[in-house]
Amino acid sequence: MLPDPLCDGFGRDVRYLRVSVTDRCDLRCSYCMKEDVTFLPRNQVLSLEELDRLCSAFVTLGVRKLRVTGGEPLVRRNILSFFAAMGAHLRAGRLDELTLTTNGTQLARHAQALAACGVKRVNVSLDTLQAEKYTRLTRFGRIAQVFDGIAAAQASGLRVKLNAMALKGVNDDEIFALTDWAAAQGCDLTFIELMPMGDIPAGTRLDQFWPLDDVRAHLETRFRLIDTGLNTGGPARYVTVAETGQRIGFISPLSHNFCNSCNRVRLTCKGELYTCLGQEGSTDLRPVLRAGVEGEALAREIRAAIARKPAGHAFGYGPCAVAGQMARGMNHTGG
Repeated sequence: MLPDPLCDGFGRDVRYLRVSVTDRCDLRCSYCMKEDVTFLPRNQVLSLEELDRLCSAFVTLGVRKLRVTGGEPLVRRNILSFFAAMGAHLRAGRLDELTLTTNGTQLARHAQALAACGVKRVNVSLDTLQAEKYTRLTRFGRIAQVFDGIAAAQASGLRVKLNAMALKGVNDDEIFALTDWAAAQGCDLTFIELMPMGDIPAGTRLDQFWPLDDVRAHLETRFRLIDTGLNTGGPARYVTVAETGQRIGFISPLSHNFCNSCNRVRLTCKGELYTCLGQEGSTDLRPVLRAGVEGEALAREIRAAIARKPAGHAFGYGPCAVAGQMARGMNHTGG
């Protein structure tokens, strides 16, 4: 007998879990974190076995799509064992999709193994095509590693979607170049609106904020964009580029609220369950896990947390909003 679906208090079935497997990253993107960031003590981070137990509980309760994020997921030691465990849910038909969001620097090493675990698609963050600008944005990254990772992923049969943060005064001169390059590589592309999160001064974010309506208008000076009704389970609105046939997505949590169709929750590497990234408050599941809670008792804890999912988010650039949202400091990469 199938369990009742995970449903919040507003009648939305929760089918999509984003799970951060580490807070660590091999880059220090200037819009994401400080250069001298202090990472969590290891005893505060869920073990891979704990992540397996918790994610498997969500799958049993009806989650059908699992996205693995970080930090940078592929820097975590033995992370492929977690992908293999989640891949077993795919083979059993309990999970429809297992995906990864990555900065791409480690992708060349792991692409073939990820494909063997059942991963079909990866999202790669790429905000610029210029090597010097990439190093400046990431503070010490090498863009050649990302290009190699994308090529290795595609050679392994993985579909690659590129995620580009829209940054006024930073990459606003590359929107056409990014679109052309993505099309040439056979990649879809999603632009993401800068969110007021992370340990970065609010003034910097406000200066760099570029509404995606403006990005779309800029694209339409060169391309014909055709609206689609595509829904991939994420927050993006999609168009098709008539000239290339590629898809472009727009994730705009500030200028376009997508809360009424939100079916997603996020789990941090500490075991904190955020039912809405733009609201205060989370449910800490780590004590429950480490107390050995299993089965229906764990399911009750998860259901109780989902029932508290709010109607909508409260992103904004006011001082109070920024302070709360930055405190959560989760991954910037999108759907």
